[in-house]
Amino acid sequence: MSSENGQGEGGAESAPPEQLALIREAVRKAKAPKAKPRTWRGAALAKELPVARVLVDKGVLHLDRYFDYAVPEELDEAAQPGVRVRVRFGAGGRNVRDGRREGGGLIDGFVVERIAESDYSGPLAALAQVVSPEPVLDPELLGLARAVADRYAGSLADVLQLAVPPRHARAEARESTPAPPPPPAPAPGTWQRYGRGADFLASLASGGAPRAVWTALPGPQWAEEIARAVQATLASGRGALVVVPAGRPAARVDAALTALLGEGQHAVLTADAGQERRYREWLAVRRGAVRAVVGTRAAMFAPVRNLGLVVVWDDGDAGHSDDNAPFPHVREVLELRASRDRCGFLLGGWSCTVEAAQLVESGWALPLVADRDQVRAAAPLVRTVGDGDLARDEAARAARLPTLAWQTVREGLRHGPVLVQVPRRGYVPRMACAQCRAPARCRHCAGPLQAQDAGELRCEWCGRGEPAWHCPECGGFRLRAQVVGARRTAEELGRAFPAVPVRTSGREQVLDTVSEAPALVVSTPGAEPVAEGGYAAALLLDGWAMLGRPDLRAGEDALRRWLAAAALVRPQGAGGTVVVVAEPTLRPVQALVRWDPVGHAVRELAERAELGFPPVSRMAAVSGAPQALAEFLAAARLPHDSQVLGPVPVPGTEAGRPRRAGGPPPGEHWERALVRVPPGSGAALAAALKTAQAARLARGGSEPIRIRIDPLDIG
Repeated sequence: MSSENGQGEGGAESAPPEQLALIREAVRKAKAPKAKPRTWRGAALAKELPVARVLVDKGVLHLDRYFDYAVPEELDEAAQPGVRVRVRFGAGGRNVRDGRREGGGLIDGFVVERIAESDYSGPLAALAQVVSPEPVLDPELLGLARAVADRYAGSLADVLQLAVPPRHARAEARESTPAPPPPPAPAPGTWQRYGRGADFLASLASGGAPRAVWTALPGPQWAEEIARAVQATLASGRGALVVVPAGRPAARVDAALTALLGEGQHAVLTADAGQERRYREWLAVRRGAVRAVVGTRAAMFAPVRNLGLVVVWDDGDAGHSDDNAPFPHVREVLELRASRDRCGFLLGGWSCTVEAAQLVESGWALPLVADRDQVRAAAPLVRTVGDGDLARDEAARAARLPTLAWQTVREGLRHGPVLVQVPRRGYVPRMACAQCRAPARCRHCAGPLQAQDAGELRCEWCGRGEPAWHCPECGGFRLRAQVVGARRTAEELGRAFPAVPVRTSGREQVLDTVSEAPALVVSTPGAEPVAEGGYAAALLLDGWAMLGRPDLRAGEDALRRWLAAAALVRPQGAGGTVVVVAEPTLRPVQALVRWDPVGHAVRELAERAELGFPPVSRMAAVSGAPQALAEFLAAARLPHDSQVLGPVPVPGTEAGRPRRAGGPPPGEHWERALVRVPPGSGAALAAALKTAQAARLARGGSEPIRIRIDPLDIG
């Protein structure tokens, strides 16, 4: 009897059931051995287009170019443009056998194109492996990534790490369904509340490419309005892309699209979806099975076919700015896509950023706003409590909350939940005039003044001292520091209203919705839950904690956060009331009372244009160790019209606390310089900084230098 027959009679097939189950389970769980990438020594090359131009995944700037590799004949069919490959890199030209370069470490890359002959005269290394035959990088995405890398002085490989999600084999093996037929054009619905709303939808449905800055009315209708704009675009046979700052608004747009279009008509790309699901959804978009996408920041690169509309909601939210190099902003990337693809553009929000106002002023986009009657009908009543009111208010001195706030809470709780917005702790105070509250700014560069430990005033931008400051607005000489931090609001309200439940929404736990039952909902900015039927009232406390931040955008950001909270309150006709504790004469407070975010943005833009601030000017923040920073700035060939402000020290990382975004590693001392250029020189500034960084790295510079174009926080 042969050994095979012996195994056949007494082997696994005749084993007891328990043992057989164990054997099958072990086989199922056993990992298949990974094939080691070949060197292809002596292998024949592809007969046609035997050279692959590859973008290697090396994010350093001095290697920001393509490299040529030989294509073995066995990989000819799979090694098509756009696929992922593995190549050997860094061997140098000395390790050559049979006319083929060998050695070096294995790194990932993308095949950009196939060519007949390489420009490189030396021997080429061969492609080591085609990771997957699925093309994930098409010419449109490659061109967009290159444009983003150039604008932000970064490398193409770094941008593609943000644009192309990690591969997941099981998701890749799953086939995508055919694309659904275009839906019918939608009715205008609540878009009729806006002067040009119905015309905007009609233009999208007819294949047009309108560009608009949309100031949404308060209330929950914004998600449905975005969904109708998407449906209008799909009706024209084109695709649509919606980017929101976080997962909660993404879920609301997702629900609105599902209610309007049904299941399977759009994809959701968010970080919390998990690697497999996110890659599966991304592939469905890439393959053309889905033509509509809603997602968070990384979705700005989604490869939507025949793109007809890009939408960004709440562009002032910091969640739209990526914390990974080269730090692109969603608004700027979608502007690039709208220009490159000649598609529609919709920038929406309850507030209006200065950048949005500039798009309208330049004529690049048209305003999409409601008339004042519609605004008054949708907005709540807004009342203010200033410093004078607090000084005369005995209850405010005793309990740190004004009488008007207590009365508003008590009345609101009779009809539903009440929202209380309290700023986060940790804002650094800046200085302001004690008489008129105008921010104290440097005479040389208009940067914010900061009080040092010794009492000396020093500019946060250029570092110059200001020993003889006086207020240019009122002539006053006295300064005051702004209010900092929250005030134990939840505990005090709980004691004042013991029979009412108090719920909190913040960093530890963010609530999505609350019921219409009476309750106190204490929330930090950005974490406000949506109330069924809207809040009866809202308190916006400690306004100085947000207005007093040492940041050029402090007023704009405070107004944006206030409007986001007040938009969740019922209209004034239904009894909705908002109380803001801040000086009523300040511009952001006045804009909130009038519900006029556009007017505020237009006036901010005019002031920044006069002072040479972004976005009228372009600015870059360059930070690093003092000696390395000085050498970098000396070597960089900056545009002739550039102005270098600083350097000034960068706040360090405290022991035991996580490293701040853009901050130095623990124990290191960094400085930051701001480089400012006038309009028209932004591209030259980015190119100069990118060239200088590439040259420094090529020389072996070990000290890190961090470059951020158009930083959100410049002081």
